[in-house]
Amino acid sequence: MVSNFLFGNKSICFIWCGIQSCFFLTLAGAEGLLLASLAYDLYVAICYPLHYAIRINRRVCVLMIIESWVMGSINSSAHTTYALHIPYCQSRIIDHFFCDVPTILTLACVYTWIYECIVLVSTTAFLLLPFIGIACSYGHVLLAVYPMNSAEGKMKACSIHLAVGTFYYVPFVYTYVHLRFLHTPTEDKDLAVFYTILTPMLNPIVYSLRNREVMGSWRRVIQ
Repeated sequence: MVSNFLFGNKSICFIWCGIQSCFFLTLAGAEGLLLASLAYDLYVAICYPLHYAIRINRRVCVLMIIESWVMGSINSSAHTTYALHIPYCQSRIIDHFFCDVPTILTLACVYTWIYECIVLVSTTAFLLLPFIGIACSYGHVLLAVYPMNSAEGKMKACSIHLAVGTFYYVPFVYTYVHLRFLHTPTEDKDLAVFYTILTPMLNPIVYSLRNREVMGSWRRVIQ
């Protein structure tokens, strides 16, 4: 995609379009589940600190990571395989800045309402339910830290994490849960900017530069 922007070549072959879509869905699905895992980790650390070593041990962390990537890969493979095996007879122009499955399906010759129902179920499992879990986790965290000393700083950190999660999940859910005829391609592209550009730019700041060890290392490098 960067190469297309730099050299002005806006074409992509059918197979590479499928590969791009597969990678995108794998990373998106895995990140959605990993963000939920991070919220659960914070919830246990603050609300049940004495149980943290038991609930969040090394085995649990490895399982959460593996399950996130495996489930994301399976979901991505299923969607991409379907998209590559349906007939296309309309224009070959994709009205988007990357190969997104819902956008590709607008070129299909057959009715895809059954697949749209599957997309709804998949979106609920990978995006909507994790987002609800994150919101509930941060709600419990805020209630737990509110009476504590210096709770303002902790609440600020939680609010930033929740804001970044909102920028990631809400546009995704809105795009994939809505029926195709209820939103325009321009609207889809505008929303895609949030989870493809804005959130990835904020992630290093929120999850790395707020870490004291990372900031200390960064100062040493600058000095």
